[in-house]
Amino acid sequence: MIVGKNLRLRALEKKDLPKFVEWLNDPEVTENLLINHPFSLDSEEQWYEGVMKSPMFERPLCIEVREGEGWKLIGNLSIMDINWQYRNAEMGIVIGDKTEWGKGYGTQAMRLYMDHLFNQLNLHRVSLLVYETNPAGIRCYEKVGFKHEGTLREAIFKHGRYINVYVMSVLSTEWKKH
Repeated sequence: MIVGKNLRLRALEKKDLPKFVEWLNDPEVTENLLINHPFSLDSEEQWYEGVMKSPMFERPLCIEVREGEGWKLIGNLSIMDINWQYRNAEMGIVIGDKTEWGKGYGTQAMRLYMDHLFNQLNLHRVSLLVYETNPAGIRCYEKVGFKHEGTLREAIFKHGRYINVYVMSVLSTEWKKH
């Protein structure tokens, strides 16, 4: 478990899947995700079984916030496509609980995770993709130290139009200064 002040990142468990299905079937939540099709609990369970066979470091972590004496699941984040030779990976995050949007939890979770990736796993570069239509996400990533490094022009088709996708990244040397 990776623990911060009022937020923690913990391993994914099968009991989390119904909440994930709820979020992944909410058009507001998936507006800025590469998800274009409804999810069933069966399909999420199949995904889970596959994820549990993947390397430990590539399994999603659940984001929880302190709620009274307990913890409340609000989202998840993960890294993928880890290249251990070059020490880089891609990451993704979703705050699925809309009642927790705008409270800075995404930024806190990213900071906590980035510290772990750079200072415990010794990664050198972490990148992500973000839609041009996601200004809140872009602000969050910039606060954490990500820099815009390129644009995948009109790479996604959504709501009847093509949109650009930005490539952003942060290096361990930049993180240490941040």
